[in-house]
Amino acid sequence: MRGSYRFLSAVTACALGLVLAATAGAQTKSSSKTKTPHCYDVQVEKPKEVKDEHKITGTVAGGVVGGLLGNQIGGGSGKKIATAAGAVGGAFAGRKIQDNQQKKTETVTERRCD
Repeated sequence: MRGSYRFLSAVTACALGLVLAATAGAQTKSSSKTKTPHCYDVQVEKPKEVKDEHKITGTVAGGVVGGLLGNQIGGGSGKKIATAAGAVGGAFAGRKIQDNQQKKTETVTERRCD
C-alpha cells in the first residue's frame, strides 16, 4: 500500500505542477495584452493650410491698389504709364505679401502613444 501511496503522491504532484505552470503561463500572456500604452502630448510645427495656392487674391488686390496709387501721379500719357506701372508693381508686391503670409506655420498638439 505504501508503494501505491508514493505513486499517487508523485502523480498528484506532477499534475499539480502542470496546472500551476499552465496557470502561470496564461497569466503572463494575459498581462502582456492588458499593458496600457504610454501616451503623451507633443508640440508639432506644421505649415498652415494654403487656401489660395496660386496667390490670385494678393496679385489682384495689389494690382488694384497699385493702379489707384499710380493714377494719382502725373497727367496725360504720363498718368496712364504711372497707372500701368503702379498696377504691375502692386500686383508683384501683393503676390509677395501673400506668399510670405502663406509660408507661416502653426503649432499644434498631437497625442502619441508607445
